[in-house]
Amino acid sequence: MTLPTLLEGRLALPLIGSPMFIISQPALVMAQCRAGIVGAFPSLNARPSGMLEAWLQQLQAELTDADAPFAVNLIVHRSNARLEEDLALCVQYRVPLVITSLGAREDVNAAIHSYGGIVLHDVIDDMFARKAIEKGADGLIAVAAGAGGHAGTLSPFALIQEIRSWWDGPLALSGAIASGRAIAAARMMGADLAYMGSPFIATAEANADPAYKQMIVDSHAADIVYSDVFTGVHGNYLRPSIVASGLDPDSLPKAKDMDFAAMTGGEKKAWRDVWGCGQGIGAVDKVQPTADFVAGLKADYRAAVAGFTL
Repeated sequence: MTLPTLLEGRLALPLIGSPMFIISQPALVMAQCRAGIVGAFPSLNARPSGMLEAWLQQLQAELTDADAPFAVNLIVHRSNARLEEDLALCVQYRVPLVITSLGAREDVNAAIHSYGGIVLHDVIDDMFARKAIEKGADGLIAVAAGAGGHAGTLSPFALIQEIRSWWDGPLALSGAIASGRAIAAARMMGADLAYMGSPFIATAEANADPAYKQMIVDSHAADIVYSDVFTGVHGNYLRPSIVASGLDPDSLPKAKDMDFAAMTGGEKKAWRDVWGCGQGIGAVDKVQPTADFVAGLKADYRAAVAGFTL
């Protein structure tokens, strides 16, 4: 097992703050990086498209070598009309870490590698993991059952052990990770890093409706609904937000085709009014600054590691 060179010695905790649609913007990313974890955001959060360059300029100007690196998430699906434009900006500004999703492309990986950048690709099973590495990804993010957003269905135990049977490079684990103890467990299973999103929705810096943040605090694993209705890709969503949008979580309409063009404009209602979330939120009991939340994770992680005995 190994970390990418750019992360060695720069993390206070083996953790990536996962990129979340709408939620992850520069304020949250910078707070995460300053707290010693990788902060990440989807390029499509920067709207209109010209805003991405301004975000990259801000992050490069305000973050220092004392902070953890930041990452940009590129949706590599064919319906993302902004991919080429956003990729060119990542190359121009030499984004240190790029997370690719929903497709693995050799040309995208080559473009990031041209300046020394690192590519991590998120996968939901071993087949996609192998394809990602074959096409030049530097590492993998194993998205297991219970993850927020577009989640897989496999147990983290099954997914990690299958990938580790042939891959000894960088590997992160996503799926209901919401505590320092869970981060330690991810490493014990064979991951180099944990990948955590939903708990960061309930932070002061997250670009989320206050009602969304409070719903994270008030909800538990039983309040999560797994559905492909809203984007054409299966993901986890908060049941109360589905009800508030006028839909019956137990009788949802037929799923539409996958289409990420809606994330750059046009119809966004389903994305804005139905709130994504992973199963780990039972560990979240208050809204607080990112720095305080990460400090708690560090203490919990150290206690878990120190307390582990055979």
